[in-house]
Amino acid sequence: MNGDARLLIPDLLARRAQEQPESPALVVAEVGTLTFGAWDRRSDTVARALIERGLPSGSRVGLLFDERDWIDLAVAWCAVMRAGCVAVPLSGRLAPAEVRHALTDCSVSAVLHGSGITPPDVGTWRVTPSELEERGEREERGERDQGGNGPVRRDVAPGGLAQIIYTSGTTGRAKGVGATHANLAYGLSADPRRRTLLHSRHFLHAFPIGSNAGQTMLVNALGARPAALTLPRFTPARFARLIESYGVGTVFVVPAMAIELLNAGVQERHDLSSVRLLGSTAASLPPAVAAGMAKAFPRATIVNYYTSTEAAPAQTVMIVDPDRPASVGRPSSGGDLKIVGEDGRPAKAGERGEVWLRSPAGTRSYYRDRRLSDDIFRDGWVRMGDVGYLDEDGYLYLVDRESDVIKSGAHKVSTLQVEAALYEHPSVAEAAVVGVPHPVLGRVTAAAVVTRSPVTPADLRTFLMDRLARHELPSRLLFVPELPKNHLGKVVKSRLRDLLGPPADGST
Repeated sequence: MNGDARLLIPDLLARRAQEQPESPALVVAEVGTLTFGAWDRRSDTVARALIERGLPSGSRVGLLFDERDWIDLAVAWCAVMRAGCVAVPLSGRLAPAEVRHALTDCSVSAVLHGSGITPPDVGTWRVTPSELEERGEREERGERDQGGNGPVRRDVAPGGLAQIIYTSGTTGRAKGVGATHANLAYGLSADPRRRTLLHSRHFLHAFPIGSNAGQTMLVNALGARPAALTLPRFTPARFARLIESYGVGTVFVVPAMAIELLNAGVQERHDLSSVRLLGSTAASLPPAVAAGMAKAFPRATIVNYYTSTEAAPAQTVMIVDPDRPASVGRPSSGGDLKIVGEDGRPAKAGERGEVWLRSPAGTRSYYRDRRLSDDIFRDGWVRMGDVGYLDEDGYLYLVDRESDVIKSGAHKVSTLQVEAALYEHPSVAEAAVVGVPHPVLGRVTAAAVVTRSPVTPADLRTFLMDRLARHELPSRLLFVPELPKNHLGKVVKSRLRDLLGPPADGST
């Protein structure tokens, strides 16, 4: 679905506000509700105030908010785009050094922030949306922008830069990925009959501000039929209570959240029967976890989405299928997919190689990094950094991240495959696998495991021997209370390698 080719985010907000001014667009649990009318009015006021303060078109504007501030973030996000500037959303959960890096890396001209946050001083002016609204309301008593009575829409063009998202930085310092207005608005339509998630009154997520998944939920709030429902901080019990109390029809999670929901056994204490669609994004669901979610949400279709901050809106979609439990699906919404072999040619079915996705919209790029952009973005294709293969029917199977594949002697070991085998053990709550140095083989597998019930390393190895080849078996098993993760819930494997270290003699 291509949507309305010229319909951009500011336009869609104005349309929804005109058609449904009192309808809820965004609900933040225990905080408040934002209607389409209020979203439109408030963002327009903030946009005018930004222009009145002399902010030039194209200026980067940092948006630093805690997850309780989704409403103010939504207002600021649309206001910055209406003012012809570039939104740089960042979560208040980030470490101060990470925030400072992002703000200085893209040379922000201003920072809009939550009332409970003190942004780092990077030599720009800092203000809350409410302070700008007070100023903007005073200015609105004078002439409106360009002498008209419509909403602000300064230099908003399909090819113009609209947003910069900073990647999670699990393998290094976060990089800014720029998206155009056309890229963000791909697939959106003003026609109410073409809105998505028609089966729901609310869709629920708990993604952090500043993530690609969080940005997608903001777009969904404008382009889907149901209202977006979120909670400031994810816990399995609170998430399940919201599903039950709101009768939520659509739920979006990342695998780490799915694992926590299953480990907490929320389906035993809460009615989850309202859920018809459960989507998992950011990483592939281990097959055992997908099967567990299907049991916990018996009336839901479980869907796995595979994309990246760089590739969006290109993605593959997989309705979880027992006949293809490890597949992440086929491309959707006009995108394309290919596997590139070591010789640079398209790989045959079953042959492993680099995964590339082609965006149906204008591709993204790394902000101010032409060299890296040229390496990752080529002729509309995006190099995903993953190794995978296609089956005869074009379904994609991920082998591993290129950087995570373990070269052990003459073998290459997939950490995803070893992790999937670990998740099949009933005592394993969470697991993560990395390669660690070995004096003879170069690298060998090592696993960190969080257990839900007692199990010995010997019992776990015996269990794995029926599921893994000898060279895939972890040379070291370490039981830990929790895995090291970033604010997005992704395991930080560099920290995991430090934790596991090289096995001294091949023992646990």
